[in-house]
Amino acid sequence: MSAEQQPTATSSAVAPSLKAAILAEAMPYIRRFHGKFVVVKYGGNAMTDEHLKRSFARDVVLLKLVGLEPVVVHGGGPQIEQLLARVGKKGEFVQGMRVTDPETMDIVEMVLAGQVNKEIVELINHAGGRAVGLTGQDGGLIRARRMSIASKDRPDERIDIGQVGEVERIDPGIIRTLTANGFIPVIAPIGSGEEGETYNINADVVAGKVAEVLGAEKLVLLTNTPGVLDRSGQLLTGLSARQIDALFADGTISGGMLPKIASALDAARAGVHSVHIVDGRVDHCLLLEIMTDHGVGTMIRSD
Repeated sequence: MSAEQQPTATSSAVAPSLKAAILAEAMPYIRRFHGKFVVVKYGGNAMTDEHLKRSFARDVVLLKLVGLEPVVVHGGGPQIEQLLARVGKKGEFVQGMRVTDPETMDIVEMVLAGQVNKEIVELINHAGGRAVGLTGQDGGLIRARRMSIASKDRPDERIDIGQVGEVERIDPGIIRTLTANGFIPVIAPIGSGEEGETYNINADVVAGKVAEVLGAEKLVLLTNTPGVLDRSGQLLTGLSARQIDALFADGTISGGMLPKIASALDAARAGVHSVHIVDGRVDHCLLLEIMTDHGVGTMIRSD
């Protein structure tokens, strides 16, 4: 038996009867979700911690092997910040969106398409999957238009944040072709404009829109927090659209969580069966959320 085949200390400590019980618990979920799309936004600590990276890749491969159709959309904020710092630039955000001038756009493309995407593909392939890396430019996947944001102080004024895009439309043909042939798509959130210009798009937004057009069973957004927290820091495990609107209004949801929660709510309202904001710092968080009764985050529902 090779070193890779040797059981780990953790797995050896689990009694065989418990292992069997765990597998049996997963059976109804495997049956229920067989053939269904699960869109995963991959980001946060799960992208930077070596153990969590391998854990994530194994989870994605297992989902594919038992008959689900995982689609990964990734961010790359920490990696972009590192390269910006190396060239003497400081990242700037407006309402959770990265301000993207032409130089920053070059760095975003370099990091997302040239570094992060390839690393995720390699992780999944090394874990036994067949991943294919894409950007929104491939196969006409994501058509985008320039985004501007309304000023908080003067709602009638618009803030120009550069080459930041909002999704105009998504053509899921290339995703369906890949998944039907046994591949796992890994998508970098870069879109093309009408004139061929490139746009940096928030990965949470792209994941939500991809889930919508695929009619996904689940949208899972990995974060660096336990989920959505109230003002006292307590986890809110289930939220309705009305409750989310109230959290927006009183400022409980702000900053980087704004696009995440907004895209989650849009996806739920558009027919995605369930949307989950999950703690990506938890080992095997995907399997816990999808294959067991023990969730590790916040579920968003449309009603």
